[in-house]
Amino acid sequence: MPFLTSPVLTAGTLASRPQPVLPADGGLLLRPWRAGDAPAVYEVFQDPLMHQWHARAADSVDEAGDWIREWHQAWDGEREAHWAVADAGSDALLGRVALRELRLHDGTAEVAYWTVPAARGWGVAARATTALTRWALDEAGFHRLELLHAVRNESSCRVATRAGFALEGTKRSAVLQPDGWHDMHLHARVGSRTPLAP
Repeated sequence: MPFLTSPVLTAGTLASRPQPVLPADGGLLLRPWRAGDAPAVYEVFQDPLMHQWHARAADSVDEAGDWIREWHQAWDGEREAHWAVADAGSDALLGRVALRELRLHDGTAEVAYWTVPAARGWGVAARATTALTRWALDEAGFHRLELLHAVRNESSCRVATRAGFALEGTKRSAVLQPDGWHDMHLHARVGSRTPLAP
C-alpha cells in the first residue's frame, strides 16, 4: 500500500554519517559514548533519584558497557541516538541526552536526558537538550520532538520549559514506574527546516 506523503527523513539520513559531536552552551560537549564511560554510567544508576524516575537499573559495570554497545547499534540502526554530555575541558561525564522512538518517515523523535548527581542544578540538562534540539530540528531535519516526564518530576518540567518545549497536555496513567502508574506531561517543539539529504 503506497504512502500518500513523502518521508520527512529517508533511511540512511543518520546512519550514513558518523554520529556528530555537538557543542552546547557553558562549556558542554555532546559526544558519542565510549566504552570507557561504563564505570561512570554504572555509578549514576546507583543513585536513588535515578531509580525514582527511570525504569532500569545497572547491576554492574559490564551491564553499563552493554548499554553503551546497544546505544552505538541504535545509531547504526536509526532507532535511537544517545550522546554523553561532558565537560568540554576535562571530558568529565555530566549527563546523557538522547533521541528515542525515532520515526524517520514522520520526522519525529522523543527527547530524554539525565544528569549525574554532582552536576544537578547547573543547567546541564537544559543546555544539552537545547543543543540536541537545535541539531535535530535545524540540521538533521526532524519535524517534531516530544519530551515526556512524570508530572511529579518538577525538575524535568523546568528543563523542558528552559529548552523551549511547550507543554501540550497530560497523558493520564501513561508510564509504569516502580511506585506505580504516573501521569506524564507531554511537551513538544516543532521545526521548519528542510532535512539533510542522506
